[in-house]
Amino acid sequence: MAFSLHQLTAQEQWDWIRRGDATSLELVQHHLDRIERLDPALGAFARVDRDAALATAAAVDEAGQGAAPLGGVPIAEKELVRRVGAVWGASRLFADEVVAESDEVAAATDATGAVVLGATTAPEFGLTGFTEPAGRPPARNPWDLQTGAGGSSGGAAAAVAAGLAPFAVGSDGGGSIRIPAAWCGVVGIKPSRGRVPAQGGQGSLAGLVTAGPIARTVADAAMLLDALVRPHGRTRSAGYATAPGGEDEPFLGEAVRGEGRYSVGVLEGSVWDDAVDVRLDAGIAAAVERTSGLLDVLGHGLEPVRLPGEAYPEFFRVLWQAGAATIPARTDAQLARLEPYTRELVERGRALPAERVVAALLAAAAFERRTIAAFAPFDAVLTPTTALPPRPIGWYAEDGAGADAEFDRQVQAAPYTSFVNVAGLPAITVPIGATDEGAPSGVQLIGRPGGEAALLAIARQLERRVGWARRHPPAFW
Repeated sequence: MAFSLHQLTAQEQWDWIRRGDATSLELVQHHLDRIERLDPALGAFARVDRDAALATAAAVDEAGQGAAPLGGVPIAEKELVRRVGAVWGASRLFADEVVAESDEVAAATDATGAVVLGATTAPEFGLTGFTEPAGRPPARNPWDLQTGAGGSSGGAAAAVAAGLAPFAVGSDGGGSIRIPAAWCGVVGIKPSRGRVPAQGGQGSLAGLVTAGPIARTVADAAMLLDALVRPHGRTRSAGYATAPGGEDEPFLGEAVRGEGRYSVGVLEGSVWDDAVDVRLDAGIAAAVERTSGLLDVLGHGLEPVRLPGEAYPEFFRVLWQAGAATIPARTDAQLARLEPYTRELVERGRALPAERVVAALLAAAAFERRTIAAFAPFDAVLTPTTALPPRPIGWYAEDGAGADAEFDRQVQAAPYTSFVNVAGLPAITVPIGATDEGAPSGVQLIGRPGGEAALLAIARQLERRVGWARRHPPAFW
């Protein structure tokens, strides 16, 4: 296979620009050409900002990278991000609305110096763990186009896996980075609550939603996480590819070195087991077993751990509905423009008594304390990322399933992610193996509050052993 620019990691692309081996304009043009050629079959991008991307890349080449941590490297963002001058793609409710002012995530991404290629497809308001927006193409899995990419950052994960962007900024309120990253065979990080200033969870009900990176390698994910934490850069004497680590680059340093021995808990069961029929795919179970074996060989201590989840399903459903109640659709005409699943969540959320919402918030806070205490003996806790392999397009809503059935199917597919958001903990998913059906399979490592560095170090050790960065969907590589 002949070499092509998209095969470079994000770090390598940054370093090629720094050394003059490639220009930002060349890299951006290459990825835009790939999007134009390959994305019609994939549905990863909802909007391509070709002219703006080329102009930004040319400006970087003229001015130099400066202190910006991602100067000139192409990047994709999620279409839920508000970017000035673009039509916001969160819903048909805003089909004609041109954004007047960028939100904090867009501003933070721009401040990193990365060049935004466009917006990746997401479900309406990011409310589902699959990406099949009504009236638009779904985000398909580049490993099997008959299956979905997951959600809600499905387009972002599909774009990264297919080499349409070296990395992407996603968001995660219940697994929305980790689910699609696992199914598309890439790395995804949900940071600790408050870690990313631009979207650290504080602006969402119960602090569930945070921005985070999707990338093909652990080091690239760490590079993007560093940039989201400090988007305006930091002092350094050399580039990411040549001098990683040190106090100014904490996550990247841990990801590149991949050193240390850690105490690892292995989660038994899920918080949904008593409420939903959760069945773990045999291939995914085998990937977890393989990971446990690798961690043991690497010298990490492993012990089983369980979570008290008795009240979890009830209060999480309330929080999910209450969060949807804030969607700005007030009139009957506005509600009619929402997708049926969204509209039902909105109506249920607005019918909730205030005392029930408050009780759910208090239950979530108690669950957070119990979870942190249960995980306290461990540097990381290992779980599957999803219970099932990628689902066929249309699976969630087949047979005219209503909101309850669609919600339950999302839980059946991915019962291991939402509790991490409730607890505010960091987590990383890495593509450790393949399922019995041959699809990528991810395992999740959950850390202590603020414990991203340990997760990155462990993930890098696994990456060295497994070599997933060399696995790519053949139809798109």
